[in-house]
This record gives sequence, structure tokens and C-alpha cells, in this order.
Amino acid sequence: MPPSAITARPTVPASRRPPSPAAVRVRERTARSLRYAAPALVGYLTVRLLGLLVLARWAHLKGHGVWPTLATSWDSNWYLGIADHGYQDSLGTTYNSNNLAFFPLYPVLIKAVAGVTPGSRASVGLVLAVGFSLVAAWGVFAVGAHLHGRRAGTVLAVLWGAAPVAVVQWMGYTESLFTALAAWALYAVLTGRWYAAGALAVLAGLTRPTGIAVAAAVTVTGLLAAARTRRAAPLAAACAAPLGWLGYVAWVGARIGRWDGYFAVQRLWRNAWDGGAGTLRELRHLLAYDRNPQLFLVAVSVVLVLSAAAYVLCLAERQPLALLVFSGVLLLVVLGSGGVYFPRARFLVPGFPLLLPLALAVCRARRVVAGLVVGGAVLTSAWLGAYMLLVWPGPP
Repeated sequence: MPPSAITARPTVPASRRPPSPAAVRVRERTARSLRYAAPALVGYLTVRLLGLLVLARWAHLKGHGVWPTLATSWDSNWYLGIADHGYQDSLGTTYNSNNLAFFPLYPVLIKAVAGVTPGSRASVGLVLAVGFSLVAAWGVFAVGAHLHGRRAGTVLAVLWGAAPVAVVQWMGYTESLFTALAAWALYAVLTGRWYAAGALAVLAGLTRPTGIAVAAAVTVTGLLAAARTRRAAPLAAACAAPLGWLGYVAWVGARIGRWDGYFAVQRLWRNAWDGGAGTLRELRHLLAYDRNPQLFLVAVSVVLVLSAAAYVLCLAERQPLALLVFSGVLLLVVLGSGGVYFPRARFLVPGFPLLLPLALAVCRARRVVAGLVVGGAVLTSAWLGAYMLLVWPGPP
């Protein structure tokens, strides 16, 4: 038969090919998981939309715009500047001016997404933050539901959305992205998905300085699991987990030509670890000696004290080791820092396991009591978030 008589088999475009069985299974599992988490996500959205409405009304009364307040204020501008111009290549001597203090994953995502979508990079950054907040709420729910059931997971996600300074979850900041990575990394540890846990820990380490808390949780639990089971996966996760954080710290050192470069940058931001002496000094001054303390600083102080107390409850309730290590290292970094005091409550926003004792108490309480607790938290969060952005003169 001549070659011309051979009928070529028609090619099927990739877009028309049926999905592989593995892809179908992943899609079905994701859909089931989303349906299971739907009440938590709806509750979280309701809480944050209420906060947004209070902020919008307050901003209107003060003649401010909501979009610039959320997308282009304070740290948001630093991330947008990195997305636009990259990092500087020297240490310098000016305080509070070196952008190497900000970790790279969020600005890299802003630049990448803005390159293929319309709109400004500020708008992209804000949309990403809102989107990641939903992924984070889903992860927070997943951890709570895995440990204590669907109702506890739902309450935990709602309480995370009603944290005192939860308004930053819908700002051009990294709290939502970092919480999403941390929550799903912890869930991966709890469910034995070690490779995913290691990868998520690496990404968390590229997002915020407190990524070291996620790395510590995965490394400690991974090493213990490897010693117990003799499996390679938990050992691989344990070894990989710190690489994101260590990689960025090493890169900063190489960029400015000194081994302690990242820590030198942090000192220029007046942010050195002092074991908690500075935090105790500020707490004592604000709560015992200052006759007219600023309201926002009082709120920050209350959050710090309650967070420390909540960790004691977490220990008493014998939370899984991964959660205890994550929350403990997070508190150690935030409370042990000798840097600026006012953003400490924001730094603790990713510490959702600290809310688990309260979520369980709400689940066990009568409906009236539970409603008062959750409703009070939601209203306080909405009011304090607007106050922090529109009245408090400094960064959140």
C-alpha cells in the first residue's frame, strides 16, 4: 500500500482530551472538601464583609477611600515597590528604609499575576490577599474539623476572621498568604502528607520571617515520625522545611556581602530579638504606668496577654505537637522581639491554633452564650479594624 493511501489518525486537541483518572479524582476530592467547608467559608466571608462595610462607612465619613487604604498603605507599598523595582543591593545606614527586610514570595506573585492580567499591581496584590484569605480560612477549618469535627472547624474559621486586627487579611499584606500556607502545612502534617507539608513549609519560609515557625513544626514532627516509622517521606519533609527561610536569609547575606546581612537589615528596622524584655517593658508601661494610654496600643497589649494565656490552654488540652510547636515558636518570635511594639497583634494573626480552645468552648456553650461571644468578637473586630486604619496614626 503506498504511503499516500495510509489514513492519518486525527489528532485530538489537548483542550478536548478527557481528563486523566487521577485529575478526575483530585477534582472530586476538592469539590467534596469545598462542600464540607462551605458553612465555614460563608461564615468567614460574612464576618469580613461586615468589617469591610464598617470600614467603608467610616472612611466615607472621614473623606477617605477604601481601596487606597487597603491596597496602598504602609507595608503594601513596600511589597509593591519590590514587585516594581526589585531589591536593593546594599545595607546602607538609614533606619526603616531597606526593603531586604521583606520576604519575596508575595511580591513575586504580584509581579507574575500582574504580568498576565489587567489592572494595576496594587489591585492585583489586594485581590491576591482576599483570595488567599479564603484559602487560609479553608485551611483553618480543615485543621479544626480534622481534630474536633465540622462544627469546631467552622467556629474556628469564623473566629479567625473575627480576630481583633483581622482587617489585615483583606489588605495588601502577607498575613493571608502566610496563614494559608501555615494552615495547610499543619493539616498536611496531621494527615501524613509529608511531601506537601515540606513544600508548603518552604513557601511559608519565603513569605514572612515567622515562616521559621512553620519550618520548626514540620521539622520536629517530621524527625519524630521518621524515627518512629523509618519512612523517607517525613525525613525529607523535615530536611526541606527550613530551606525557604534559610535560603532567603543566605541570599540577603550574599547580596550585601556579609554573613549576618539579613539580621543587620533587621537591626536597621530596630528589630532585634531580646528574649521578651522589650515586650514586658512596654506591657508594664502601658498597663501600669501610662495614665492616658493610646487605645490601639492597649488593644495590642490585651491581644499579647490573651495569646500567651491561650497557649497555656493549648498545652493543657494537649494539642497535636505540630500545632504546639508552630504556636510556640510564633509566640517566641513575636513576644521575644525587641522591635516596634504596635504591629505585634498583626504578627499573631496567623496563630489560629491559639483560637482553638475558645472555639471548643463556644461549641460546648449554650446558643445564647455562643452567640454573644462570637457576635462580640465580630463587632469588636469590625470596629477595631476601622479604628486601626483610619484613626491610629501609624501602621497596623
